[in-house]
Amino acid sequence: MIKTFEEWIVNVSILGDVACYSARVNYLSGLNERQKQAAEHLAGPLLIIAGAGAGKTKTITHRIAHLIGGGARPDSILAVTFTNKAAAEMRARTLTLLGLDPGLSPFSSRSPRMTTFHSLGVQILREHAGTFGIPTSFNIWDRDDSSRLIKRILADRGLERFTPRTVLGRISREKGKAQTVDHFVAQTHSFESEEIGEVWRRYEEGLRKEGALDFDDLLLRTLLLLQEEAHVRQALQERWHHLTIDEYQDTNRVQYEIARLLAGERMNLCAVGDTDQNIYSWRGADPRYTLSFERDFPNAKVVLLEENYRSTQTILAAANSVIAKNTRRFDKRLFTGNPTGEAITLFAGASDREEAMFVARTARELLGSGVPASEIAVLFRENFQSRALEEAFIWAGLPYRVLGVRFFDRAEVKDVLSYVRAALNPHAFTDFARAAGVPSRGIGKQTLEKIARGEESVLSGAARIKIDSFRSLLRRVREALLQKPASEALRLVLAESGLERILAEGDEEARERLTNIFELISHAMRYDELSPPHGIEKLLEDAALMGEQDALQDSRERPISLMTVHAAKGLEFDAVFVTGLEQGLFPSERANDEERDNEEERRLFYVALTRAKKFLYLTLAGVRIRYGAREHTIPSSFLHDIDERLISYADTRMFEPTIEL
Repeated sequence: MIKTFEEWIVNVSILGDVACYSARVNYLSGLNERQKQAAEHLAGPLLIIAGAGAGKTKTITHRIAHLIGGGARPDSILAVTFTNKAAAEMRARTLTLLGLDPGLSPFSSRSPRMTTFHSLGVQILREHAGTFGIPTSFNIWDRDDSSRLIKRILADRGLERFTPRTVLGRISREKGKAQTVDHFVAQTHSFESEEIGEVWRRYEEGLRKEGALDFDDLLLRTLLLLQEEAHVRQALQERWHHLTIDEYQDTNRVQYEIARLLAGERMNLCAVGDTDQNIYSWRGADPRYTLSFERDFPNAKVVLLEENYRSTQTILAAANSVIAKNTRRFDKRLFTGNPTGEAITLFAGASDREEAMFVARTARELLGSGVPASEIAVLFRENFQSRALEEAFIWAGLPYRVLGVRFFDRAEVKDVLSYVRAALNPHAFTDFARAAGVPSRGIGKQTLEKIARGEESVLSGAARIKIDSFRSLLRRVREALLQKPASEALRLVLAESGLERILAEGDEEARERLTNIFELISHAMRYDELSPPHGIEKLLEDAALMGEQDALQDSRERPISLMTVHAAKGLEFDAVFVTGLEQGLFPSERANDEERDNEEERRLFYVALTRAKKFLYLTLAGVRIRYGAREHTIPSSFLHDIDERLISYADTRMFEPTIEL
């Protein structure tokens, strides 16, 4: 509600250009009838069940533009999704609809707030850090940081039977259920859980000592803040009057509760998702929040988007028949006005090598027929499958990339960012120790251990000189971070640290690493518009939260993509190979574990099928080398769900033991 003349002036200046443009634009134009129904529902709870390729993003962006065209302030609208890439695409498309520059800063008051759950948590926690007793400049630990601390704790306690991955996974799942360590310990009923609880306590102590939060804390602490601080909750409810949650089927307990609390009594919550694409139960995602939406938000409107604009009729017929066997879902059936298309090709190779050769040969034929490399994807259930595929692609001389290696996971990039974090946060000893060793400046492991134990006074004179010199460097870095734009500050880090000189004088691999640091500095320029140190803080935040699909875009044409089915979620390609369709692999032999079920494996197969627009290839091997052993396989049970009339069987006699280059 506008209460003062000053607020009225701000409101007019923000909405002026949008209002003028809105008078000439019908934001419902181009939507089909179901999409229009969703976009016209502007008040009260709304659930959009959006089938694969059904124009979900188009519906969301047109609805938000329609809200703004109807008088809603852009900065009163919050849209949350699960990847930075999806948030950026949503923002650009919405701004274009509004007649604004799609490159408009996401921090502008003329832009709706479009972000990820984790980035939203960072924003809220930094704003209210004092209220909640955490440092404003807290560091965000990635999985590697967390694993190193857990590994150290396990070693100290002699708990060799636990792996860091297992313990960290358990802690992560409990935090996703909105459990704190105190709640967990109070409810433990086994010796093993008590031990995990004690490791968890020491892990939390380590995080506090370094002024850090892990990924799960960004959500759990945000939820606790909203629950415990009524004034914070009310302020945020007044800031954001309209809330949209994308990929709602992937929400866990914490994310669901955050959405519910932010929606408040207005309940202007638009949830968009598809129970058929819930494939992250191992992260705590629970489709029940989608299935119970009408109960949790009374008088909710439900709209089903079933018209697919992506795939051929043949591909959709196969996908519909596969997913129809699941019971925990909204009943829907995708249809399309697209052509019938090519039959689905099924190839059964004698071995995984033969399967890989078929994929490589067929991919080469697709390239020869005019399909761009960027429009070809090879999907697999488990990462180990990529080995045979990569060998075949190298042999065939095909351009490819294995999705999943994040730019910000490169060692040289993490080295530079460690300097930044250590300079900004004097408690970040992990970053202090990493930066002290790159390049080497004679500060050894024993010296660092003494500093960590608070025994710096016993260091030799030579060691103290080296430590003092390094701290002097960090003070210069801190001064630059507080005064200079983000990219300029990183240039200083590169020069003052000695990294530039060492890498420039090194071999070809070293110079390649230097090129990656230059790319980091180039990337940092987009944060220069924010005043110091907010620009570099935002860069650190985005680097920590960057997902597999959020990698920096290569300026060169993208090659063929090799990736897991999980990584392919949200993507689409002209031609898709789904490999390893064998019982025990896809569906996984772990399907009956408490972390997975057969319905989720079927949803995963459905996601794989619906990534394809024109050409779909299903492959399997009679013998597969797995974990160093040869295994004889049987075809996946999922193949029996597809009508044989949709399938064309590849002639295995066409296989050649070598590929002509």
